[in-house]
Amino acid sequence: MENRRKKILNLAGWTWSWVATLALATFGPKYIWDDHRLLTILFVGLNLVNGIAMIIANRDLFNSMDELQRKIQLEALGITLGLSVIVGITYSALDTTNLIPMDAEIGFLVGFIGVTYFVTLLINRNRYA
Repeated sequence: MENRRKKILNLAGWTWSWVATLALATFGPKYIWDDHRLLTILFVGLNLVNGIAMIIANRDLFNSMDELQRKIQLEALGITLGLSVIVGITYSALDTTNLIPMDAEIGFLVGFIGVTYFVTLLINRNRYA
């Protein structure tokens, strides 16, 4: 149990680090370093490295789970992936055909992914409890 807690904290640390480097890569050029190209490239690269570390930490956490927990996670991830591809492509098609009055923004899709994963995880946990 203590090992799982360490893996969860490790994943949380890498996730927050990824969010922080994404914020710096996104807002730094405008608000901190006045469009300095090298700093922007460095922070985008740092964000990529943090993202890879976050994926590895997530994989380590999944590998520490028992078979039922893995099944619950895998089903939630599979449903999330499928819905995200379908909804994302539909959202993009709505934008490119001008059926929606605004531009399709990736942030909406990321939010959809988070909500979908959370809801499917709750449903699966209740179903297998």
